[in-house]
Amino acid sequence: MARRGTEAFPDLGAQCDREDCNQLDFLPFDCDGCGKTFCTDHRAYRDHGCARAADQGRTVVVCEACGDAIERRPGDGDEAAVLEAHARSSRCDPARKRKPRCPVPRCKETLTFSNTNRCKGCGVKVCLKHRFPADHGCAGVSSAAGAAAAARRAGQCGRDVQKESGSGGAGGWKLPRSVRNMKVF
Repeated sequence: MARRGTEAFPDLGAQCDREDCNQLDFLPFDCDGCGKTFCTDHRAYRDHGCARAADQGRTVVVCEACGDAIERRPGDGDEAAVLEAHARSSRCDPARKRKPRCPVPRCKETLTFSNTNRCKGCGVKVCLKHRFPADHGCAGVSSAAGAAAAARRAGQCGRDVQKESGSGGAGGWKLPRSVRNMKVF
């Protein structure tokens, strides 16, 4: 068993059990393979010569067809054999892997819960970058909305429309008399 702590603090830390180290470490590591205590430099199995170093632990192989992670045990053979056995099983379903993508040409964004937007004009699900009708070539844009968008692009705004129709006519707008005569400091 490792010697613990210092004279002032006997329960604090432990000394490394590796014979050539014996360093006092205040945050020691207990090996689950051999049960000894080690410093930071010798905590890994291979660093202190533990018998568990030969154990490879758990390894996982990912199926290209369905995206499942398959655990590979020491007696199962190589990766190809594990993948072949998985492909023959009923658990391999390639339809599960396909995730919806943005339908805009050259956009490879995967549609998830947080980055998906359904267009109100055409009802197509697109990514957030293409959420505006002009960005995804929306087929459901009405002619009035298209005309308004064209007018905005041409530079017309509410002030330009007011100047064209005149300030006092039926087409223009006026401030109420009480507001026009109000003084603002």
